[in-house]
Amino acid sequence: MLPLVLLFIGAVARAQSPEDYAPTTEIQCPDVSTSPLLRTFAPSSQTLHPEELAYISSRRTNVIPQQWTNWLGDGSSIGYNLSSFTPALPNVSIAFSGGGYRAAQYAAGVVSAFDARNSSSKSAGTGGLLQVASYLSGLSGGSWFLGSLYLNDFPVIPDLVWGNGNNLNGWLLDLELIAPGGFNFLNDNNQDFYDNLSDGVQLKSNRSIDVSITDFWARALSYHFFNGTSRDNFFDKDLPHGAGQLWSGIPGLSSFRSQDTPFPLVVTVSRADNTTLNSSATLQDIQYEISPYEFGSWDPALSAMMNLSYAGTPLISGRPPNNTACVTGFDEAGFVIGTSSSLFDGLINGAPSFLSAEGFDANGAALSILLDAVKKIFQPIHADENDLSRWPNPFQNVSRGTFLETDADYLNLDDGGSAGENIPLGPLFLKERSMDFVVAVEASADTSEAWPNGTSLVVTSQRLTSILNQTHQPFPPIPSSQNDFLSTGTNRRPTLFGCEPTQNPPEWPLVLYLPNSPPVDGSDPVSNTGTFTLSYNTRHTGLFLDQVHNNTIAGFVPNQTGADSNWPRCLQCAAIDRARFRTNPVTARSQFCETCFTQYCYNSSSPPSQSELPGRKFDLVTPDDDSGVREMKAGAGLAILVAAAVGISLGL
Repeated sequence: MLPLVLLFIGAVARAQSPEDYAPTTEIQCPDVSTSPLLRTFAPSSQTLHPEELAYISSRRTNVIPQQWTNWLGDGSSIGYNLSSFTPALPNVSIAFSGGGYRAAQYAAGVVSAFDARNSSSKSAGTGGLLQVASYLSGLSGGSWFLGSLYLNDFPVIPDLVWGNGNNLNGWLLDLELIAPGGFNFLNDNNQDFYDNLSDGVQLKSNRSIDVSITDFWARALSYHFFNGTSRDNFFDKDLPHGAGQLWSGIPGLSSFRSQDTPFPLVVTVSRADNTTLNSSATLQDIQYEISPYEFGSWDPALSAMMNLSYAGTPLISGRPPNNTACVTGFDEAGFVIGTSSSLFDGLINGAPSFLSAEGFDANGAALSILLDAVKKIFQPIHADENDLSRWPNPFQNVSRGTFLETDADYLNLDDGGSAGENIPLGPLFLKERSMDFVVAVEASADTSEAWPNGTSLVVTSQRLTSILNQTHQPFPPIPSSQNDFLSTGTNRRPTLFGCEPTQNPPEWPLVLYLPNSPPVDGSDPVSNTGTFTLSYNTRHTGLFLDQVHNNTIAGFVPNQTGADSNWPRCLQCAAIDRARFRTNPVTARSQFCETCFTQYCYNSSSPPSQSELPGRKFDLVTPDDDSGVREMKAGAGLAILVAAAVGISLGL
C-alpha cells in the first residue's frame, strides 16, 4: 500500500491513462545465460554497450562528415582544408547543467544558437555545432531539457518550447509546476492535477515497488516536458500527461532511427543509507548514467551496467530471483528526469541561500523560524528515504569490497548535481568515448546574483583526478578555485580550456565553458533566476531564450561591451582543432584560429581579468507579462515545496 506520508498529492508513447506510469511486474525474464541483464568489467578494460557503439560508429561514418561540411564548408574561412581532416574528424559532445527551469531554458537558448535548422544561427555561423555532436548529457534541469528534446522527437527549439500548433504544445511554463491551478491547493483544478499524479504513483506502489516524493515530482515534470498535455486539457484527469513514455523507447523514435541526433545521457548520484538530512553527496558517492540502453556506473567502485529495459528488476549476481520476477516500464521518462533532479534531500542545505536571496534577513527571526520548520518537515521524510529516488538494486553482490551498496535492496538516487558537479561532464570524459571537444553549458546559481562561479568545473577536475584517473581522461588546466574563476572573469564569458596539450594524442579534450552570464551589450539580465522559480510568464521565457541565444552567438570583446563578429568562426576553430593532431605531420594552427585562441583560451601563466569585461549588469530584472500575469518567484516556489512537504508529513 502507498505509505500514508505520500498521500498529500492525492516511446515512444505507450500511455492510455495516468496509470501507465506504473511499471509492469512479474513478467517472464530473458534467459540470462544468452541475454544477460547485467554486464560487469574491470576499471582498466571498460567497454561501451554494443548498441551505443553501433549507433556512434554509424553516425560518425554516415552522417557527421557531411554535417561538418555543411557547417564549415571547405574550411578555408578559418584557414584550413577540411578535406585533409575528414578521415579523423573530432568527436564532439555537449553537457547541460542543472538549475531547474533556469537550466532548462538556458540549455534551450544555447541549443537554438547551435542548431543549423535555425536560420539565424546558421547565418551567424554557430548553427551546425549541434549537428556534428556525438553525445548530449544532462542532469537535473538540464535533463528536463534533454528528455523533452528527445521524447518529442528532436524538434527545433521554438516548436519545443512554444508548440507548433500540431503535435507539440510547448512547455507551458506559466502554469506553476507544483500548483498549476493557483496558490489555493484545494481548488478543483489543483485537486484534479493531484489526483492524476497520485493515480500512477499509487499503482506503482501497489505493484510492490517503493515510491517516494520523487515519483510525484516526476509526474508533475511530465506535464510540461513531454507531449500530450495542452493548455486546454492540462487538468483532464483521464489523460496520461506524459505517463508511460520510456527512456528505453528513444531508439524507436524517427530522429534516432535516422541517426539525426547525438546519443543522450542522463546523470544521477547515489546516497548511502542513513545519511543525515543536512549532509551532502560527496565525490566518493557513485555517479550513475542512464542511456537509452543501460543504467549503471563507470566509477571503479562499481563498473557495471544493466539492461535499461529491465530496470526495476532486483538482481543478485546478475540474476533475478526467479524466471518471472522481471520488471519493465520502470524507466518511465518522467521518472528518469525526476531522479536526476531529486533535490528534496538537499533542500535544507539550499534553503538559507534561496530564502536570503528572496529578501529574508540571513540573521533574522523569520528566516530562522522557517528553516526550523523545514527541518521538522523533512526530517521524517528523509528518515524513511522518501526524499530520494528509489531504484531496486540490480547490483547486489556485485563488486563486493568496493561497492558500498552491494547488499542494499534499493539504490537511493539523488539530484545529479548534489555532489557539486553540476555539469554532467563525467560520462563525456570516459576514455572509451574518446572525446576531443566538450562544450560545458552551465546555468548554476552560485553567486549572490545567481550566476555560476566555476564550482562545478573545480569539483569535476578533482573527481577526475582523485577517483576516475583509471577510467577517464584528465581535465585540462582551469583556475584552481572559485575565487580564481571570479577574478579572471572566466565565469562571465566563453572560455576555452586545454588549448595547448603537451603530447599527441592530446591528454585531455578541449573544453569550451559557456556559463550563463550577463548580456555582452550591457542590457538588463533576465536569465539569472532562482532555482526554485517554478513558473515563468511567456514574456519572460521569450526574453530569456533570446538573451541566451544572443549571448551564445556573441562571444566577447576584451575591454568593451558588444559582440565579437569573429566569435562564430572562432567557435568553428575550437570545434575542429583536435583534428590537426591526427594528420601526419601535425597541421599547424591557422593564423586566424591562433588569433581566436589568444583571445578565448585560458592561460594560467597570463590569466585574464574580470576588469576586461566592463559594462555588464548583474542584478536580475524580471519582466512582467503583457497580460499582467506575474510569475512565481523562487521564494514562493520554495514555500510551495515546503507546503507540499507539510501535507506529505501529515498524510493529507
